[in-house]
Amino acid sequence: MESSLKNKIKGVLFGGAIGDTLGLGSEFMSKTEVQRYYPNGLYDYSQIVQDYHRCRWRRGEWTDDTEMMICIVNAIIKDKDIKLSSIAQNFKNWFNENPLGIGKHTYNVLSFADYVKEPFRAAEIIWKLGKKRNAANGGIMRTSIIGLWNKNVGKNAEKVCKLTHYDSRCIGSCVIISQLIHSLVYNDEIIPLKQLITMGDKYDERIREYLLLAQSDSADSLFLDQEREQGYTLKTMAAAIWCLYHCNSFEEGLLTVVNAGGDADTNAAVACSLLGAKYGYNTIPKNYINGLIRKKYLMDIADKLIAILISHK
Repeated sequence: MESSLKNKIKGVLFGGAIGDTLGLGSEFMSKTEVQRYYPNGLYDYSQIVQDYHRCRWRRGEWTDDTEMMICIVNAIIKDKDIKLSSIAQNFKNWFNENPLGIGKHTYNVLSFADYVKEPFRAAEIIWKLGKKRNAANGGIMRTSIIGLWNKNVGKNAEKVCKLTHYDSRCIGSCVIISQLIHSLVYNDEIIPLKQLITMGDKYDERIREYLLLAQSDSADSLFLDQEREQGYTLKTMAAAIWCLYHCNSFEEGLLTVVNAGGDADTNAAVACSLLGAKYGYNTIPKNYINGLIRKKYLMDIADKLIAILISHK
């Protein structure tokens, strides 16, 4: 039982990092552009084109999605608990290092001088300045780790999301993904769609439409490269849950999402965290693991996190 749990926890961490890393290769491309740059499909880090956007990262290097997830992991390792003050401090420390790829919304929130002291206030102010319209996916991209903590999953997901993203759609989608991760890792079960809809309705009725979209027969129905919804938290959530319902392996889901274009690194980070929880680390093709530039570092923090999670189980 313990080895199965370790396999799933590592699947979540490495799954998210791999989705982020390969997804960078098609981030912000239309599906047509993906097909033009990768006529045989994007399937390996070595293929990633070194254009103006992507040349800032080495092939095999993850982006801000995984960096923010690691901020949370390191806070949990330090505190052996989920403490918002530690997570906020790690976010701020990371921000102060001028990270690559940080989203505009997250940048604006973390820019506050007193962010660590009052993170919720900073997030709420930026949300209100945007006329309460911004529901970006900067919260959901890092939320899988919250599902690994074996208590208060919903409340923790709410609070960690609100450290930067205050919109009810962001919060609800983070809760849904975190609860799915938790159920897959600890119960080996997929939460029924009806239950997810009830969960989403508690936060925002607009979530329901995207949960239903995840039932579509084809991933094309998600229109992941649709320009006006790239980076939308509900679109990212739908893509992840679609993969959970329709993909028969980790790699199938990974390649489906990254070759669809749009906000591909975030879509794949969330989807592959779910698939890692479902299928486990041992099912991930080794080339994706070994090709990660910081593989050893991720393995080290995974082992530390596993020790804490097992002791708290």
